[in-house]
Amino acid sequence: MSRKTAIITGGSSGIGAASALELAKAGCNILITYSKNKDGGEEVAEACRQQDVEAVAIQADVSRDEDCIRVAKAAVDEWGSIDILVNSAGMTRFLKSAELSAIDGDDFARIFEVNVTGTFQMIRAVEEDIIKAKGSIVNISSHAGKSGLGSSMVYASSKAALNTLTLSLARHFAPNVRVNAVCPGFVGTEWMAPRFSSEDFEKFKKTVAGLAPLKTLVLAEDVAETVLWFALGGKKITGQQVVIDGGTHLTTATPVKND
Repeated sequence: MSRKTAIITGGSSGIGAASALELAKAGCNILITYSKNKDGGEEVAEACRQQDVEAVAIQADVSRDEDCIRVAKAAVDEWGSIDILVNSAGMTRFLKSAELSAIDGDDFARIFEVNVTGTFQMIRAVEEDIIKAKGSIVNISSHAGKSGLGSSMVYASSKAALNTLTLSLARHFAPNVRVNAVCPGFVGTEWMAPRFSSEDFEKFKKTVAGLAPLKTLVLAEDVAETVLWFALGGKKITGQQVVIDGGTHLTTATPVKND
């Protein structure tokens, strides 16, 4: 393939980092953003450079429109185009759904600022260049947006909004740019670790794998595989939301009870 430019927000760890590395292996120049984890961002950028591509890491908060504009400009200044945008930046707060009094407007505001508004602002910042490139946008959503389960109902609501936003933007950008979302269930990263002791976290991962019909735990690399396909393949696919959870959505049990 000819050398393409990919922006991956939230690329310093987890799904964002795995997606950056997969796109680098496919020959893309990589710009990743990080919010606070500078060391992680630089490590991922260096891992991408080991694939014989160019890569940079930039600090940015996608909830700030000016940061999104700055990131898009940096990619164009460096490589002249933006072909791929992976919106992986996201956040949550672990809030018990049985205690509505534990959830306030600030929780909704901050989580939606990053997970929904930030995604929209980043897409708007790259709009002109990604249309010119006839590129691809991949949003990292969550099965929580379909099931209402997860770290909190606030997080689940934000991902449901992101799924709807994906549909709206797929219509907006057609026929020039494809917009799709991946909706992982539980992924074996450190995302959920703050909820558990290290021993309980290992037990939780085994429980998730045991409940999945495929009897396996989804890893960040598994999600990145689908991100890569949406980014560079699937030429006639847009407005889709692919669930990646080892088949757990087929069961009636859930490993996540946040009450």
